[in-house]
Amino acid sequence: MTDDLADLVARVRPVDDDAGRDGLARHAALAMPPGALGELGPLGARLCAIAGTCPPPVPARPAVVVAAGDHGVHAQAVTRWPQAITTAMVATVAAGRAAVSVLADQVGATVRVLDVGVADDGPCPPGVTRRRVVVGGTADLAVGPAMTLSQAIAAIRHGAALADDLLDAGHDLLATGDLGIANTTASACLVAVLADAPAGDVVGPGAANDAATVRRKVAVIDRALARHGSDRDPLDVLASLGGTEHAALVGVLLVGSARRVPVILDGVVAGAAALVAVALAPAVADHLVAGHRSTEPAASLALAHLGLRPLLDLHLRLGEGTGAVLAVPIVQAAAAVLERMATLDEVAGSAE
Repeated sequence: MTDDLADLVARVRPVDDDAGRDGLARHAALAMPPGALGELGPLGARLCAIAGTCPPPVPARPAVVVAAGDHGVHAQAVTRWPQAITTAMVATVAAGRAAVSVLADQVGATVRVLDVGVADDGPCPPGVTRRRVVVGGTADLAVGPAMTLSQAIAAIRHGAALADDLLDAGHDLLATGDLGIANTTASACLVAVLADAPAGDVVGPGAANDAATVRRKVAVIDRALARHGSDRDPLDVLASLGGTEHAALVGVLLVGSARRVPVILDGVVAGAAALVAVALAPAVADHLVAGHRSTEPAASLALAHLGLRPLLDLHLRLGEGTGAVLAVPIVQAAAAVLERMATLDEVAGSAE
């Protein structure tokens, strides 16, 4: 681990449990029957613990980091979609025409696209931050490491730098997004290793693949896991089996946690990145909010390993950050309730 990455990991401190307990106590005192707002109570308490104060600040300027990268394992026919789709979708997100763009606009979130490893060699679309750490995408993880350790660390740095820039600009809530054809295969590999699950339990249809493709995907992941072996060092696992977008999101998660800003996870790619980040700095887990439950089996396994309960279950499987963005208003609402809702004592006093 390089000195700057070690410093970033060391900056991640535990959340303030006292503030979290204050949040639970305040929620219990609000003018309603006990538990009537369900999961908003624990979510509000988590926001208090992250911020270190009760009530917590209500996030007003959310931002989504959409990390993009291509995968050499695409050569193993683990998806029916051509790799060129990654390039097309990077431009579509940047142009404000993708699903995540529309949803982010609806909730008032800024979208930033970070290209850390897309395979094409064309011009950079306007609005995209290009910080590529590999040429032509990652290597094929089925036959060798996807990245070198230095490439993985470089991608972490780029994700961290963008997150720092967004927070320095006044954004106060981060959400994760991703683009990359074949990235569910790499995600499944990371989850299998870091959550100790067999290949058959982590593989789903990805981008609407048929049964034959899914079977091939399981076989490819089995080969990759056998090739990787017993190494469980999180950076080694990331370099061996992950993607550049996973690495960039690790940087986003570390910075958000170090700066005590909540980070909303999207689906399976974000869940896999979170497993790496938490293996590096266990306190990261308490700074995260699970935006939704993806239909990918590896996503649920990752959330269970992280101890996170998803806010939404809309059967989403798109990626891009769509599920994280849809959860933004819920996070804002949980903080607003603690800040502005009357307590039972206040209601009783006004009735006297």
